[in-house]
Order: sequence, then C-alpha cells, then structure tokens
Amino acid sequence: MRMNSRFIAHSGASQLPESLLVHPEVNADLDAKPVQVRFPMRVRNTLEDKRLIISRTPLRISFAGGGSDLPAFYRNEPGAVLSTAINKYIYITVNKKFDDKIRASYSVTEIVDSVDDLKHELIREALRLVIPPCGIEITSISDIPSSGTGLGSSSTYTVGLLNSLYAHVGQSVGAERLARESCDIEIERCGKPIGKQDQYIAAYGGLQYMRFNPDESVFVDPVICTPETKQRLQNSLVMLYTGLTRSADNILREQSENTVNERANRRTLRRMARLAGELRDALTVNDLDGFGEVLHEGWMEKKKLASGITNPEIDEWYEIARRNGAIGGKLLGAGGGGFLLLYAHPERFPDILRSLPYLLPIPVHMEPQGSKIIYVEESGMCE
Repeated sequence: MRMNSRFIAHSGASQLPESLLVHPEVNADLDAKPVQVRFPMRVRNTLEDKRLIISRTPLRISFAGGGSDLPAFYRNEPGAVLSTAINKYIYITVNKKFDDKIRASYSVTEIVDSVDDLKHELIREALRLVIPPCGIEITSISDIPSSGTGLGSSSTYTVGLLNSLYAHVGQSVGAERLARESCDIEIERCGKPIGKQDQYIAAYGGLQYMRFNPDESVFVDPVICTPETKQRLQNSLVMLYTGLTRSADNILREQSENTVNERANRRTLRRMARLAGELRDALTVNDLDGFGEVLHEGWMEKKKLASGITNPEIDEWYEIARRNGAIGGKLLGAGGGGFLLLYAHPERFPDILRSLPYLLPIPVHMEPQGSKIIYVEESGMCE
C-alpha cells in the first residue's frame, strides 16, 4: 500500500457520497468469527481525504445593545446589538482517529466509546448533530483565556466546532446555518441562559448591526462606513484585562428573570437597543464624535440589569480611566470581570494606561471574516 499526502489551504469541501451513510451488512451470528468489513475503494478514499481539519473563528466585542438578544426580551419586541469580530481567535482541530473512540481535549482530555459518555456538553451535542463516520479527535486552542472574559468564547467555540465537523464529513456550511445551529445547541439543547449575538458575529465576522426578532429570525447587516472611519475607531479603542473571571450564566439568568418580572428592565433594554442603532447611524455618516458618550450611556444603563454586572473595584477602575481621558467604555460580555473596553482619543492612552498599571492592555483590531476553514490535509490511498 502506498500513501500520498498533500497539504492545501481550503475554504470548503465536497459532499460525502451517499454510500457513507449506509452501514455495510455484517454477520449477525454472535458465534461466528469476526468479519473484516472492507469499504469500496471510493469510500475508503473519501474517509482518508477528510482526515485533518482546522477552523479559525473570531472572538468579538459588543458595543451596544447586549441583553436585548436574550429571548426574555426579543420574543416580545425586537432587540438590536452593534458588535464586531476581532483578530483574536479560537482554533478547532478535528482529525480522524485510528480507532472508533472519541478523544476530546480541552482543559481536560476525555477518551470515550460513545458520544453519550462525553462530559463536555457542547462537543457532545455537536457530535449528535454532525455524526462522523468513524472515530474522531477534537482539540482546541484560544488566543485569549476562554472562560469568563466577556468575548463570547463559548459561542465562538461552538461555531468553530460545527464548522470543523461539517468540513470533516465533507460539507461546506454557510454562516447563517452555523449561527442558527450553534444557538440551538447552546440555548435549546444545553439550556444556557444566553442570547444570540455571539453565535452570529462569530459566524459572520465583520462590524455588524444585528436585529433579533420575535419570530426567532436574526437580521445581520454590515455597518457601511469608510475604511478611514474603521481605522479611527480601532485606534480609539483599547481592551484592559482585569484578571477577574466569572460565570456569565448566573448574571444572564438573573438578568432574564428581571426582564420578565420588572418593567424597568424592559425599558432599560429598550434604550440599550436604541443606542445600538444610534452608534450604527453615527458610523454610517462617519461621525465618531459621540461614540464614546454613547458607550458610556450604554454602560450606565447596563449596570441596572442585574446585581453581578459590576462591583466597586471595576467601578473605580472605570472612573480612574475617565479622569485620565477615557470618554466612555464598558465591561465586555455579561459583566462581572473579563475585559474593560475604553474609548478615548489616542493621545490620551498613555495617561490612561499609566493610571491603571495593574490592568493588561490589548489593542483592538477588527476582523472582517467569520468562522472559516483554514487548513485541510488531504491524502489519497491506493493499493
């Protein structure tokens, strides 16, 4: 037997033949000797051709409207979020395993015989949705700490995992389907009290104005502005890592309960969704003068939604930044820790960073693309 391999960059893959979906007949007599099943050469070649897949999926920052993408709000009236993908990523590798086991490596490593035995619920539900034809190995790498940082890492992981799994079985899947199925996995199957913005921005990428409708549809519209405006916006933003991590689920669960039970929360979210539209309109006419003020207004509103969104230490950091030149900002994600986003004129950043030496600064760069397959190892098999 001779193996030839070639390595290519790849953005899609062809559909698996139907013969892979049909299990070959095997001897049902338990007393009989084991029978080695040999796939036809065309099928064996297909199994070999889709061996190693790597996807790259961007994390995100949300400027305004977060919380209006929760079902507790948008099922009664439309929500809206302005968000951008950034050039920090989660990479998912999917590889055909030599045996029929499943190996999933993340903060721990699981090796199991059945999908049902997996403890990682996102991997388990994704494999129930996209069933590989044989054993499989799944690993991941993140540019940023992937827990409790407010950059949408859980949904980014799910989108990237689905993209890699679909490519592994020979399917190229579009952004809408990746986002919709990721929402189904996280919200419906796993019961997470989260919204939809993270899945959609991870799948689509870019700078987007997203609307969440009562009929469960999501409209994703790119923000149209000049390259110079985007560059000025990037140059005026910085993320500061607080070193604090938290579980978003508890904050979002309280926020959803408050939205259902308190009219004041609904009014707050309505204002926050409106602010997302105002930021979009300002960018469309290439006007950044009010961007920082709108960020500040949105953060003041967001703090009203749930008790764990901020704390005295975070409030002090934000006020120090404001005294040293920050026009506006917010904690990214659900709140409680992670990254503090600040908007300021670039010449004020040295003063801001000197005033907060214990917070780690990370520049912001927008990512125009969503989840994509960046590597495919193809190998042909012949006798």
